Amino acid sequence: MGTHARLDDLFAAAKAVQARAHVPYSRFPVGAAIRDEAGRIHAGCNVENAAYPQGACAEAGAISRMVAEGGRRIAEILVIGPGDMLCTPCGGCRQRIREFSRPDTPVHVAGPEGVRRTFTLDDLLPASFGPDNLDSAGDAA
Repeated sequence: MGTHARLDDLFAAAKAVQARAHVPYSRFPVGAAIRDEAGRIHAGCNVENAAYPQGACAEAGAISRMVAEGGRRIAEILVIGPGDMLCTPCGGCRQRIREFSRPDTPVHVAGPEGVRRTFTLDDLLPASFGPDNLDSAGDAA
């Protein structure tokens, strides 16, 4: 599958789930779609809650869905948000993405018109702490 077609299906999945976001407070719907190591797509949207810290980001929902459906590695992720500015993953979601990916994992950031920019996870979360840090710590003991 070509790069353009690969991004088209991720974009379509993220845009479709973005329309289902529960955002009565911010009115800022976000969708995320992940392609896992087997090529399957898993999507999630943000879900707000009147007790603000209890809400869930779109990326967290997509990751939960990926894990629930048997995926274990993010091959690439696309996040779509409204407005003119880039809707990059928040800090917490950058760490969540790190748990299931590598520093070179593509993170595509989109707006209503399509992909605006692609980063690597390392661009967004340089010198990150992840599972490999814990694996190597066991060697030191």
